[in-house]
Amino acid sequence: MPGSLNPTALVRLLRSWNIGSGPAYRELADVVRLLVLDGRIPLDVSLPSERALAETLGLSRTTVTAAYASLREQGYLVGGQGSRARTGIPHRSIPVSMPGLAIPDGVLDLAYASLPAAGEAVHRAFAEALTELPALLPGFGYDAIGVPTLREAIAARYTAAGVPTSAGQILITSGAQHALNIVLRTIAGQNQRVLVDHPTYPNALDAIRSARCRPISVALPEGAKADVGDGDGGGWDIEAMVSTMQHQRPAMAYLLPDFHNPTGRIMSNLQRRRLVRAAASADTMLVVDETLRELNLDGVATSPLAAFSPAVVSIGSLSKSHWAGLRTGWIRASEDMITRLVATRTTMDLGGPAVEQLAAAHLVRSFEEPLVHRLETLRGQRAALMGLLAEHLPDWKPERPRGGLTVWCRLPSPSSTALTVIAPEFGIRLAAGPRFGLGGAFEQYLRVPFTLPPAQLEQAVLALRSAQEKLDESPQLRRTLKEAPPAAIA
Repeated sequence: MPGSLNPTALVRLLRSWNIGSGPAYRELADVVRLLVLDGRIPLDVSLPSERALAETLGLSRTTVTAAYASLREQGYLVGGQGSRARTGIPHRSIPVSMPGLAIPDGVLDLAYASLPAAGEAVHRAFAEALTELPALLPGFGYDAIGVPTLREAIAARYTAAGVPTSAGQILITSGAQHALNIVLRTIAGQNQRVLVDHPTYPNALDAIRSARCRPISVALPEGAKADVGDGDGGGWDIEAMVSTMQHQRPAMAYLLPDFHNPTGRIMSNLQRRRLVRAAASADTMLVVDETLRELNLDGVATSPLAAFSPAVVSIGSLSKSHWAGLRTGWIRASEDMITRLVATRTTMDLGGPAVEQLAAAHLVRSFEEPLVHRLETLRGQRAALMGLLAEHLPDWKPERPRGGLTVWCRLPSPSSTALTVIAPEFGIRLAAGPRFGLGGAFEQYLRVPFTLPPAQLEQAVLALRSAQEKLDESPQLRRTLKEAPPAAIA
């Protein structure tokens, strides 16, 4: 049923919105609009009355009335003056980024770091899966742990990578995000601490908050390059992680050691060993997201984190390597932990679709077939993006990723959110840097995927340059938009 938002809750979402650099009604309307686009204010929700919001904000009712009128004109509020306004999305709007909404034609999407399907391989896998489906039809169709052939295929890949694994140590999920939600609800209870890299994957932060856990962050060294040889490397501040585990005693740590999202760094084996020892000492469960591990653009040789400890919980997925539309992920853990995870999973759903799992089993068994060409393409697109940034945005400082799908850029000024807000005017959609952190951090950073062909990457970078030039010409615009909440991404 549609709900309503009370004045106190809305003010909490608005944060420090009014910095006096423009008309108050316009700033208020802009931030509410972004909250709607971001999904932080759901659609078809009643906003507070003009009088109630004005009293809570300490503004004149005229200011709030003008803001609401502006939002109605733009199509973000529905309902006449005097009635409770309800949130909406105009048909022609270009969202900054809303999960699950398709981007309009002609707009380049740099908010999502995903690839189109590895077409022929995925198509063939589904065709073969349909021939195998009749064998499953006599069953009742519920399988909370996953189709055996897929669990066996995933276990074999871990074993081949130096992590002996049985099918009983694999739980199939509907993607990595589903897997993380299961793990959080099993390992970390309400108000317990969860350690994260900083920056980190935004949807993981959302999952941690949704589970009512308390994220605590350890910053990655700025501009560091991981040494994946025998040296300790500088990609992660392991000393800070050890100290945080010792003093904060988090129930679990969610980390991305393999082509970290958004920086593209990879953790050295020596760092992995030290991290495992520290977690064991602090009684912290290590949960590692390996979704991007196979997108190894530089051929870096490291061992999966689970090779250093049987207590590590590993999350994987086919979303980045093959296709997000498969919605197939997994959890690798000890058999006892898998039993606990399955019990949690059945409170959320009773299993995944069978055909997708049969198809995924074929893809896992022939994992490298589409990956060889895909990696070659990604290397070319990475080189193209790095060259375009150097040519057209020389003041930006991109960090060259060792793998993955994105480049983490330091901007010349704290203007990430402002760029995100005006980007649709130039035909692109972005994800602001603060979405990757806690407490509004990373306003001076922007994640730029290299998932598009070179010609489209050039178009996107030229659009970024135009947006940057507009901000440079109007510092007041940058200040006005700076406090707007960041958008959700993948």
